[in-house]
Amino acid sequence: MMDRRLVLASLAALPTVLTTVARAQGQPPRILVGFPAGGSVDATARRVAEFSRGKLAETVLVEQKVGAGGRLAIAALKDAAPDGQTLLLSPSSMFTIYPHAYRKLAYNPATDVIPVAPLALSTCGFGVGPMVPTTVKTLAQLADWLKANPDKAAYASPAAGAMPHFLGNQFEHAAGLKLTHAPYRGAAPGLQDLMGGQIACGCFSIGDFVPHLAAGRLRLLGVTDKARSRFAPDVPTFEEQGFKGIVGVESYGLYLPAKTPQAMVDKLADIARAAVREPSVVEALAKLGFEPLSLSPADYAKRLAAERDYWGPVVKASGFSSDD
Repeated sequence: MMDRRLVLASLAALPTVLTTVARAQGQPPRILVGFPAGGSVDATARRVAEFSRGKLAETVLVEQKVGAGGRLAIAALKDAAPDGQTLLLSPSSMFTIYPHAYRKLAYNPATDVIPVAPLALSTCGFGVGPMVPTTVKTLAQLADWLKANPDKAAYASPAAGAMPHFLGNQFEHAAGLKLTHAPYRGAAPGLQDLMGGQIACGCFSIGDFVPHLAAGRLRLLGVTDKARSRFAPDVPTFEEQGFKGIVGVESYGLYLPAKTPQAMVDKLADIARAAVREPSVVEALAKLGFEPLSLSPADYAKRLAAERDYWGPVVKASGFSSDD
């Protein structure tokens, strides 16, 4: 995990605007993170804060609001003053899928937050650990093994209601399985149990899988983009393996509270776009299994709105809803 944090050094352009804000406001800004240490979101935020320390005689703080599948951090962002002092680093599921999954969501993704800029896209992967025999090499073979071992038919995801949860549910129905969903508090603990043989399979960001593939601790059986991932080119997509319509790509982006001045939004967006065009940043993102993505705030908002429309029927078909 330490190597994954170090490669984020080239995201240095992002904190520049944060320290500028800090100088103007006289207090350190904070980046909210809704997931625990060890994952890509937390590592990114901590590297941003580390780079900013002392740059303009100010500090950028990372504040973890772990719990409720990332919703606590978003609620904290919603309640923050719209002065540019509080940002959020978050996967897009919290804004595109959660509105369909949680009946008592404490925020409105269309009105309570401002999408500033995406940083990257991440394909999800479906993999297995040592509980599953090495003879299982395809998704169809995994389905057969799970049917023959119903007591082991469970899959892990980083959170209930997150994109990997519903991708696993789609696989369950497409393969004619009955799987128990095991949501974790982020990717790191889920992968730990997967590698430890406590659970058979799991769906996570491909970047979370990649560091463990070479050592053979995990085996990736399928990816959820329309095309194969350059980070695991030998792994076919779900659609290639006959599981049509199982497609999901997560964006990771920066958000601000509603009513933040447009000038502040635009300044952050400009710096984010410049950062992800830098070759060193592209290389750093690649080491995390991320593809860079650059959009204006308006275009990013449109993308998120379209994804909300897409995931609505998927969530409904799953039967999942929660009052939590």
